[in-house]
Amino acid sequence: MLRYLRFGLFCCLSPVCLAQVQQTKVFEKWDTDQNGYLDKAELPANIQTNFEKVDTDGNGSISLREHLAFLNRNNPSRRRLVPLDLQKDIAYVANGHERQKLDLYLPKNSTDKRPLVIWVHGGGWRKGSKDKCRAVPLVERGFVVASINYRLSSDAIFPAQIHDCKAAIRWLRQHADEYQIDKNRIGVWGSSAGGHLVALLGTSGDVASLEGIKDGQKVSSRVQAVCDWFGPTNLLLMNKQAGEFGTLDHDAANSPESLLLGGPLQQVADKAKMANPITYVTKDDPPFLILHGDQDPLVPVNQSLLLKNALQAAGCKVEFTIVDGAGHGFRDVKWTTRSMDFFESTLLKPSISSRSESR
Repeated sequence: MLRYLRFGLFCCLSPVCLAQVQQTKVFEKWDTDQNGYLDKAELPANIQTNFEKVDTDGNGSISLREHLAFLNRNNPSRRRLVPLDLQKDIAYVANGHERQKLDLYLPKNSTDKRPLVIWVHGGGWRKGSKDKCRAVPLVERGFVVASINYRLSSDAIFPAQIHDCKAAIRWLRQHADEYQIDKNRIGVWGSSAGGHLVALLGTSGDVASLEGIKDGQKVSSRVQAVCDWFGPTNLLLMNKQAGEFGTLDHDAANSPESLLLGGPLQQVADKAKMANPITYVTKDDPPFLILHGDQDPLVPVNQSLLLKNALQAAGCKVEFTIVDGAGHGFRDVKWTTRSMDFFESTLLKPSISSRSESR
């Protein structure tokens, strides 16, 4: 599937989309009998398993229209069909830190209330930016998307980072009507350090010590869906779980985890427990999708396995996939598509059965 998609990943440079022209040439190259249709045998062997997905009318062959439609709907980097209204650097804490800002991606000229997905960037809690938002294509799928910055470990130690994430959610709920957001359908998606923070958002909806200053606003920071890409959980076990692929000494005083917690990791065990999403798991936590590479050199895959096991034991809905051959990140576009599909299945409906903000 990946190769099938890669043939179609081109930029649109004019009203006659260059990508469509190139995709048509690929179709013609594969159409060896030149009858205007692709039989299963004409597809490259490694993508023949996708034949039925592309052959939407079920007639046993793929037309050019079906070929182009498949590439369009499965490519999250495709040309935008929904015009975007990007609002940058909105302060979610009044008179706050320079990092306490977010960007909003809204569909232009829309008056319908939409679910919201918030992207939380990675970077070992030491670096990173809201500018590279993986969730933007969700706007085309019927969502509002926010991308947030939070204070880094050089600005403040934990729990400042989760305080900021929760403050951003409360601000977005407080301004939901202004931005056509359905405040009862909010999902969070993050990778690495961002994966850790979104997992913590998913399990700590009732934990007062992680809320931070509310400025008197009785607004919930609960979320209704979580997509966690290779986020750490039990920091104290990072070194023990590192295995053959590990490249960091997580217990060192200058490790990302130690800098986050404000001291050598094993000497601040209570703080590590406070930062562990598993500490707060309860049966009414929202649905989780967890993806993790089996060759991750920075965050051992067993970190995600611990979280999956805890959520399952509590009776929560959780989907967990170990990505074969993947390190700290995914090259295959299908995992981005899989994550967007997850938010569609959990949030893109008239009402939601998960804990709402009003409870």
